[in-house]
Amino acid sequence: MTRSTRGSTATSSESTADQAKEQVRDTARIAQDKASSTLGQARTRLREQVGQRSAQAGDQVNATAQEVRGVAEQLRGQGKDWPARLADQLADRIESFGGYLRGADGERLLRDVETFARRQPWVMVVGGVTLGFAASRFLKASSSRRYQAGQNWSHDASPVPGTADVTPGR
Repeated sequence: MTRSTRGSTATSSESTADQAKEQVRDTARIAQDKASSTLGQARTRLREQVGQRSAQAGDQVNATAQEVRGVAEQLRGQGKDWPARLADQLADRIESFGGYLRGADGERLLRDVETFARRQPWVMVVGGVTLGFAASRFLKASSSRRYQAGQNWSHDASPVPGTADVTPGR
């Protein structure tokens, strides 16, 4: 191989390597753009969902406020003015919260929850622990029902042809 042939081969290899690097960069850029786009779409959907759900929750909270007002009227009818005033105050606060839920968009709600969590981290920790405990109790209760249902099913079911009957007590 002559010196000029080696030089052109080296230049050709370098240009091929440069082209490969550029293709990798382009592919990485495209993947990053798609990931950013997908993340943006997911955030938009989350905000929309939070906004819709908060409006529904606001309606439910307002319905609860009306029920509390009904209780206040019943108490007033029974001559119990002091508990009726307390129920009215509670209904006012419930209505205020319902109005906040209905009026706030998803972005505002998420920002308010985030701000609250930063100011009161222990409240969030206690809330998370409480939710976890409630979920574990729910799962435990439902698992015992599933277990009992499974036991009833195994006693009632006939064995699958070609398998041994391993049900205890048979």
